[in-house]
Amino acid sequence: MGNESINWDKLGFDYIKTDKRYLSYFRNGEWDKGTLTEDNVLHISEGSTALHYGQQCFEGMKAYRCKDGSINLFRPDQNALRMQRSCARLLMPTVDTEQFIEACKQVVRANERFIPPYGTGGALYLRPFVIGVGDNIGVRTAPEFIFSIFCIPVGAYFKGGLTPHNFQISSYDRAAPQGTGAAKVGGNYAASLMPGSKAKKANFADAIYLDPMTHTKIEEVGSANFFGITHDNKFVTPNSPSVLPGITRLSLIELAKTRLGLEVVEGDVLIDKLSDFKEAGACGTAAVITPIGGISYNDHLHVFHSETEVGPVTQKLYKELTGVQTGDIEAPAGWIVKV
Repeated sequence: MGNESINWDKLGFDYIKTDKRYLSYFRNGEWDKGTLTEDNVLHISEGSTALHYGQQCFEGMKAYRCKDGSINLFRPDQNALRMQRSCARLLMPTVDTEQFIEACKQVVRANERFIPPYGTGGALYLRPFVIGVGDNIGVRTAPEFIFSIFCIPVGAYFKGGLTPHNFQISSYDRAAPQGTGAAKVGGNYAASLMPGSKAKKANFADAIYLDPMTHTKIEEVGSANFFGITHDNKFVTPNSPSVLPGITRLSLIELAKTRLGLEVVEGDVLIDKLSDFKEAGACGTAAVITPIGGISYNDHLHVFHSETEVGPVTQKLYKELTGVQTGDIEAPAGWIVKV
């Protein structure tokens, strides 16, 4: 597919085959040096643990075209560290940070023509992943592994861009207590398919998950992290061992504190205390920031700032974050890697 057929202003979040992807194999106790390939089909054993026992993890990150034509990778070291934690949780070999970032750079350079132009609001989404492969049938760690990265040009994850969306509290759990909630593994997302589908059929953007122990505290918004702005301007985000530590969440915590002067609280967000918040949002690499207009719980819709307009604090956070990512606003030290 040539980039001349892409309507940059109408990009969604859909798979588009790009030119090259990175592929590395772990055999005999070490990763090979990796290579770029045009083949977008993986050839793996039917006994691969990734297929039967969910031994796999992945990441999501973006590369941005700047006004001067240069390319920014946003905090790839943090994605590398999170993938290392996910791999360790599933007994998979880790990919060191240097190899991870270099592989990302190679993929971006090889697919530069697919990076959405500056000013379109789009980005080049990178999907690194590690899977257990090889001939196996027992419940044990795989004999071999694949580390790969592919990329696609993307626009807004939720239609409409920076516009409020309503969400529905789910009765299902996203992850078990002391389970894999803090790791970015496919099983967590498989568990979210049914409740997410039910929420969308009820005309909500997605499901919101409560803590699996007590079902009294908000944990995650679909596949994104939750944040709220209190009436006294505190930035509050859930802190739980079953919440995925998002890179966007981590960045917003620092920007809220250092750039907006907000007090940051990582703690409980009680479902019966929604009135404490004047604004709320979902944040993540794919979603960036999605304002939450309202949350439906026990057949009651609690509306925050507005169902149609974005709150002022959320707007400032979005402007600061996206400005840093695209190079329009000076980034904190170490956040940007030039490709």
